[in-house]
Amino acid sequence: ISHDEVVHGKGSLLRKMPGDRWQQLANVRAYLAFMWAHPGKQLIFMGVELGQEAEWAESRSLDWWLQETPWHAGLQQMVRDLNRTYKEQPALWEIDFGPEGFEWIDANGSAHNTCSFLRWDKARKRPLVAITNFSGVPDENYRIGLPSAGRWREVLNTDAGEYSGSGVGNLGAVEADDTPWHGRPASAVLRVPPLGAVWLVPE
Repeated sequence: ISHDEVVHGKGSLLRKMPGDRWQQLANVRAYLAFMWAHPGKQLIFMGVELGQEAEWAESRSLDWWLQETPWHAGLQQMVRDLNRTYKEQPALWEIDFGPEGFEWIDANGSAHNTCSFLRWDKARKRPLVAITNFSGVPDENYRIGLPSAGRWREVLNTDAGEYSGSGVGNLGAVEADDTPWHGRPASAVLRVPPLGAVWLVPE
């Protein structure tokens, strides 16, 4: 998200999102998590991390007062957690510019308005799965293909209550079994939150 996208009459990222304020902030959270998980280096511009309402201008300060509102403070906390989780998960940065670091799981999930992909670390032992639901309704029984069976931890959920989301999640983890799905040897059924993103890593 470069400077050019939030100036010169284009409006703030928050204002580009459809719906009411809750939906706008949920969309921003989902979009940022999608971007953080995607290959390449992340870039945000002043105020995106707290849901800046006004278009940025060099002649005035950011809307710092928004930090005092729970919804915007939740977005700011999520950005902190994105950065922390990014540092903790080598799959998100070890192979940023090679095809071996990225694999689609389902790039054609139009029925669910959901897309999912895998990020790999160099050793191919600590993958991260990113699932993003761009729909305004939760998917309560979404089956996703995974590289292996076993317990997968939910290391990020943009719909978590501490981010002022609706709290749709997987109680911290899902169990994958040997049911093949999406061309993968294993799969798990999970709850994907509305306008939300979930990251999973093997335990």
